[in-house]
Amino acid sequence: MTDVDLEYARVRAVLDRPTLRLMSRPTSGVVLAVFRTVFDRDVQYVPADRMHLQVEEHVTRLQATGARVPASEQPAPQAQAQAQAPDENRPNGRALCREWVTAQWLVRSNSPDGDEQYSLTSHALEALSLVDALSSDRALISESRLAMIVDAVHRWAARAEPDPAVQIRRLDAQIAELQAERDRLASGDEPAVVDADRMRDGYTNITDLIRQLPSDFKRVEEAVASMHRAIVEDFRNEVRPIGEILDDYLARTDTLMEATPEGRAFEGAFELLRDDALLLRLRDDIATILEHPFAAGLTAAERRTFRNTVSILRQGIEDVLAQRRLLTGTLRDQIVAHDVVRDRELDAVLRSVNRRLAALMDGGGARDRVPLELLPPVAEVGTLRERFYDPDTEAVPPLIEEPDDDVFEELDVESLRRHGGPLLAELRTVLRSGTAESSDRAFHGLPPEHRRPVELFGLAHLLTGRPDFETAAATVPHHTVRPDGTAVTFTMPTADLAPPVPSGDDDDTLEAR
Repeated sequence: MTDVDLEYARVRAVLDRPTLRLMSRPTSGVVLAVFRTVFDRDVQYVPADRMHLQVEEHVTRLQATGARVPASEQPAPQAQAQAQAPDENRPNGRALCREWVTAQWLVRSNSPDGDEQYSLTSHALEALSLVDALSSDRALISESRLAMIVDAVHRWAARAEPDPAVQIRRLDAQIAELQAERDRLASGDEPAVVDADRMRDGYTNITDLIRQLPSDFKRVEEAVASMHRAIVEDFRNEVRPIGEILDDYLARTDTLMEATPEGRAFEGAFELLRDDALLLRLRDDIATILEHPFAAGLTAAERRTFRNTVSILRQGIEDVLAQRRLLTGTLRDQIVAHDVVRDRELDAVLRSVNRRLAALMDGGGARDRVPLELLPPVAEVGTLRERFYDPDTEAVPPLIEEPDDDVFEELDVESLRRHGGPLLAELRTVLRSGTAESSDRAFHGLPPEHRRPVELFGLAHLLTGRPDFETAAATVPHHTVRPDGTAVTFTMPTADLAPPVPSGDDDDTLEAR
């Protein structure tokens, strides 16, 4: 082959990639606009039902404006119904998403809750990144971009230098330069101020690199998923002894991320990005850049995207590690549950079915029919015993014990009154008798069974309303006797009973006349 043939083959291989196929279609503008609208920078996964509705709505809106939209094949019943409807050209969101999955622009997977969801592939993310880069106003050659290239080359040249003396001279030069700058600032000189145009140029170069991160992480994730499928397929087709299978696949698991260029690149980046101090410094540097006066001209979306750089890095790392954990778990399940004998028996049955089907196709005509049941017949299984014999279920319950009527002592009215409330009738009688000069003496003149502690509450109730009782400054001891014979002394105010206590119609209180 000549040079032009080789170059043509290489170019055709590049043009056949899903990224360029997405951008070279006449309807690529509509597809990319839908992807950018549905998958915002903060949205990576969209539920399947919501995705179908949003795609159908956005494509219909763009179709109404005159844009050329992709055509989708409708199912037969739906196509017939739409033929009768006024809007017969309305797109089908489900069919479009299915076509985009086949074209490797979308990935349909299951969420942790088991629901179906869509996400963009690395090819779609790369196309969106290219559109964003071409749509932004930037200079192809600038001071910040050249300085970035020069600094990167100088840094890696220092790491590649094998001579220790040369490395020492490089470090001494850097130390001297930094020390001179520190001395200048310490002496009171103003720091070098970068104008807004140069800061804007540096910010543009940084955002160009950040814009490529999602597609880079997605490419690593897809490489791990592809390796996942290849390893599982190889594992199912193995015919070697189980010991060799275990040794081989355990070794491949240990070198999982080193088997592909994307995996090796991710391992190197992961060693750098798992440094929390480095990510914290990156977050502080981003905040410092956004505090520069040039950032006042940035939109809210640009500021939010630039501030979420650390989140993009963390989310990309987590997605790749989740895919790797899935691969490791699948390999473990395959190693534990793989049965070579059963797989061989299944293969033999399937091959016999294919041979029988081929024989029927060779001997049958175009209109011959073979009775085929969609579902197998129901197995006739008798009712199995659900419970075993338990002697306790047939045992006679114990006899009910007769209650003992002698448990409680007999109670009479006098016993209940002795343990009840105050005896107001007896207290009222002794207070109205006039035989005592004060209420405490009248109380002490009662028999012991009428001087219980609870009688003091009745005495206070009957004396309520007497000024000398309610405003008394001193208290007098009242000796009481409990029903069990124990003597208890309480202090409370007393009232003067020298004047005769007139009888009134009120049976509850003694009013002062």
